[in-house]
Amino acid sequence: MPPALEHVLDLAAFVSASPSSFHAAAEGARRLEAAGFVRQAEHDAWDASPGGHFLVRDGALLGWRVPEGAGPVTPFRMVGSHTDSPTFSLKPRPDIGGFGWQQLGMEIYGGPLLNSWLDRELGLAGLLALRDGSTRLVRTGAIMRIPQLAVHLDRAVNEDGVKLDRQQHTAPVWSVGHRGLAVLDHLAAIAGCAPGEVDGYEVVAFATTPPEVFGPHQEFFASGRLDNLTSVHASVTALIASTGGPYVELVAAFDHEEIGSGSASGAAGPILADTVSRIQASLGATEDERHRALARSVCLSSDAGHAVHPNYPGRHDPANQPVLNGGPLLKINANRRYATDATGAGLWRRACRAAGVTTQEFVSNNALPCGSTIGPLTATRMGVATIDVGPPLLSMHSARELAGTEDPWSLSRAIGAFLTLEG
Repeated sequence: MPPALEHVLDLAAFVSASPSSFHAAAEGARRLEAAGFVRQAEHDAWDASPGGHFLVRDGALLGWRVPEGAGPVTPFRMVGSHTDSPTFSLKPRPDIGGFGWQQLGMEIYGGPLLNSWLDRELGLAGLLALRDGSTRLVRTGAIMRIPQLAVHLDRAVNEDGVKLDRQQHTAPVWSVGHRGLAVLDHLAAIAGCAPGEVDGYEVVAFATTPPEVFGPHQEFFASGRLDNLTSVHASVTALIASTGGPYVELVAAFDHEEIGSGSASGAAGPILADTVSRIQASLGATEDERHRALARSVCLSSDAGHAVHPNYPGRHDPANQPVLNGGPLLKINANRRYATDATGAGLWRRACRAAGVTTQEFVSNNALPCGSTIGPLTATRMGVATIDVGPPLLSMHSARELAGTEDPWSLSRAIGAFLTLEG
């Protein structure tokens, strides 16, 4: 099997195991632990030993490798990504409905393409907090659906487009004719808890259709949550495969990027800075040595970017039109919506050359607003040089996004080279 296809099938397994940010952090942690990395509890004394370590905070995962002989001024090579995706989140008092239907109250999370969630079999997944203070991960199979109005009752839909009221038209049906059915009791039973044991929850919807490789040459890969589990998987895989270098190699998969990163487990919070500081303290760094190490450190912010859409070419920059399977993107914005500068672009190109990977530039059409990533947040919080990159996608923020089968493998190889490349 070609290595790119083997990698993308492993990505499919990773996505399937990760229907929520909590599950993604747990799956990444499972893979690191299987590779010999040691779990670090944040409330315990810090483990300063050389080798691989990781921590999980809610839906965020940080993994790092301390090289033999590391000292107070050893710099860091960091890769940032995020575990969350646009979706629907279960509201308080979620059991609603009428006209004989049992429905669920859902709050829109982030910026999903709402119409892409219609007429799909959906599941629920996330974290339950129980009365005894413990937590449990939970996931269902396909149990609900947001049904679209039939064309017979909306004759102009194909001309005028689907118009969805975010409150009225997005409540999924999950049963019919069963009054008194409670979704929290259902989730508790799946998690092995007694009914009524759930005191708190963070539960989201996910599309249950499995990932799929397709095309005449197996060139396409369709799946939910490619933004940004492609980068989470690529960075964790690269860290595990790394043979080590002169840096502390660190990957950070944050939560809550799709809603601004403002949380204890998000990139705007303290988790990365605190982890780096504790690693440096374990290496005996003084305040001055800490800053000296950071001055030589670099962060790669890896998040999905837009491939040129063949049906809407006018929405893209006319001179920079990346395609699927053309290699990972170098993301550039003069207004620093992406953090890439000239020096960072040069380092990224050297890493790609070392990995034998082609890269493509992405810049927005001037007539359209540019999105952003964790890159500028990390550069601002950490004061380290930061480069924005990522895999090209079509249908970003759809319930089912589209990637090329070559790009995830290319991204992981380029990340691996970045983690160890000197200079």
